[in-house]
Amino acid sequence: MQVQPYLFFDGRCEEAIEFYRKALDAKLDALMRYKEAPPAPGMKMPPGDKVMHAALHIGDTQLLASDGHCSGKPSFQGISLTISARDDTHAKQLFGALADGGNVTQPLSKTFFASSFGMLTDKFGVGWMVIAGGHG
Repeated sequence: MQVQPYLFFDGRCEEAIEFYRKALDAKLDALMRYKEAPPAPGMKMPPGDKVMHAALHIGDTQLLASDGHCSGKPSFQGISLTISARDDTHAKQLFGALADGGNVTQPLSKTFFASSFGMLTDKFGVGWMVIAGGHG
């Protein structure tokens, strides 16, 4: 069994995919737009060029994403994605890339449980924790 995060970007999915491709070297596995879906009579559909479903790999993890109903600003509350870096240098690189345009809530620093740990919210509102050298 596998649990995969599915993030709804409310109209900013394509922008998010490009951001994660650059920031995290994410690889796009699949992308389907609303215009590719069969007609759904009586159902209000988002604009055809918006992303209905996308799958991308970040390291060994597949992240699923969509524009959803394109109803406004995305809202990610009560969750945070954690990314384990190879080492402190990698953690600094990932943290800096994810923080671009976002909000750092705990600067990347040494802690009692990791050689590097920091928390931030990226420019889409997704919470991230970056860790290296942790004791798991």
